[in-house]
Amino acid sequence: MNKKSLLIVVLLLMAMVVVACGGGETTVETVTVEVTRIVEVEVAGDAAAAEAVEFSGGGDTLATVQDRGHLVCANNANVPGFGFVEADGSFSGFDWDYCRAVAAAVFGDAEAVEGRPTTGTDRFPVLQSGEADVLIRNTTWTTSRDTSLGFDFAPTTFYDGQGMMVRKDSGITELEGLEGGSVCVQAGTTTEANLADVFRKLGINSESVVFPDASTTLEAYDEGRCDGYTTDKSGLVATQTQLTVPEDHTILEATMSKEPLGPLTRHGDNNWADIVMWTVNCTIQAEELGISSENVDEFLGSDDPVILNLLGVEGDLAQAMGLNNDFCVQIIKQVGNYAEIYNNNLGPDTPFNLPRGLNSQYTDGGLLYSPPFR
Repeated sequence: MNKKSLLIVVLLLMAMVVVACGGGETTVETVTVEVTRIVEVEVAGDAAAAEAVEFSGGGDTLATVQDRGHLVCANNANVPGFGFVEADGSFSGFDWDYCRAVAAAVFGDAEAVEGRPTTGTDRFPVLQSGEADVLIRNTTWTTSRDTSLGFDFAPTTFYDGQGMMVRKDSGITELEGLEGGSVCVQAGTTTEANLADVFRKLGINSESVVFPDASTTLEAYDEGRCDGYTTDKSGLVATQTQLTVPEDHTILEATMSKEPLGPLTRHGDNNWADIVMWTVNCTIQAEELGISSENVDEFLGSDDPVILNLLGVEGDLAQAMGLNNDFCVQIIKQVGNYAEIYNNNLGPDTPFNLPRGLNSQYTDGGLLYSPPFR
């Protein structure tokens, strides 16, 4: 969207507000500022990426990946527990393990993957242009991203919600306590728009201080440049460990949005989208059936048709995607089922000890549910 188009949109929104508010001058000015900010966020973030990059949709991604000999997975580099680049240059985290799972499905080798660090701003152009084969990086499933940006979302791997971190000595216990204050937030994300929406709804006047990536946003908050810091609650839990004095901060109880996070592929290659989709489903179904990296070989001799289909002992389900029938076995053996991936990165034996909550199996009151392998 160019500047002229943006101006037209803003003028239309202003006109709508005038009608709705009966022309009161003070009310119109206040609301218009907030609406204009939201429009600018969309243009500067998601929509700008769609216009600025030549879309590399369609084609045969599987063949491209196989010819190259490894997967290129766009990931995060700054969120411990999810996507993080260690001192030796290696990637780690929950999302990174799903990159490895896709590599295991395609090559039978979870290490046949190259990480491509991305920020909230450049992640979409990297995938759109074909620089990466898949994006697995704490990215929220939204209508615009699923349609106008030209992406397909795989099943959600992590159900999250936006939260707010503040200093304990501030005395702030709820969002309304940020009235007249400031909030550090990352550019090019749904987080900034959510912040404006929620604060407008609650009538909270607060300044949004925007930074280009997660690390600079956190650093600014740690330096005291903002009264609050907002991102997904999982990200708050993960990054709190990086603060100078982590115990001096607290995460407010309020959940500001729904944030279903999961892998993305480009429109136009349904088979590649299927491969990523059934990679995720494999990890979820394996946990439901009690199949793990430690016992998967024992299940190969099962007499349960549901298990035999999942593991490729019976049927040729995987061949329709161009994969070997044992692709799910390789995922489980080399990376693990969903519980193993979660616990290895976020569970009780990690610095985060993040409760499963909605990320539990449907049989345990969560939202994880795999369609049948049939």
